[in-house]
Amino acid sequence: MKKAGGALASVAVWLSSLLGGWDMPIKAMFLLMGLDIFTGIICSFFGKSGATESGKFSSRELYLGLSRKLIMVLLIICAYTLDSMLNLNGVSRSAVIGFYCVSEALSIVENAAILGVPFPKAVKNMLESKREECEKEQ
Repeated sequence: MKKAGGALASVAVWLSSLLGGWDMPIKAMFLLMGLDIFTGIICSFFGKSGATESGKFSSRELYLGLSRKLIMVLLIICAYTLDSMLNLNGVSRSAVIGFYCVSEALSIVENAAILGVPFPKAVKNMLESKREECEKEQ
């Protein structure tokens, strides 16, 4: 058991170094990713998922969503690598993480709306505005 824990810790440290550290932005992004997956699954259990025609749970859609999240993580690794290579002081990494945090937060708000949970329109508008800003800068 100790060997498995040590191996897991080694992988976590290695992944953390690839991501540019385990700071608040990356923690927030992983938290938002998890919440997005969770709220998406809840929507599917109530037959309200926008990912399928029936609105019901689909393992294919879950795997597709998880694959997208993995690609997002890989893009953060790429951004951090470019930052390090070009001595950009984390600008690319911060922009990519910020963009994905806003996108994930909007997805959570959309899932909540599908389930009938009210959310302040001003906050949703602010998130949409930030996402549009990020998309324009690309």
